[in-house]
Amino acid sequence: MTEIELTPERRDALINRLQTQFQVEFDEPLSTFRAAALLDLVLKWAGPTIYNQAVQDVRAHLQRRLDDLDGEIFAPPAC
Repeated sequence: MTEIELTPERRDALINRLQTQFQVEFDEPLSTFRAAALLDLVLKWAGPTIYNQAVQDVRAHLQRRLDDLDGEIFAPPAC
């Protein structure tokens, strides 16, 4: 798996969210630099696990849809 890359807008939004959450939960300010470093760390450590789980979830969903395909579009023969 390649490194998870975020758009600048999404990255900024997540950094802001981390700063807000840190202030609310711990009553401590979190600098933009430290929030960015924390985000990078979380993406590095948890990103692959979350990504792999998402792939498994999509695979299971698609398999259920494929299993239902006969019931959804099957047309009985005319004879």
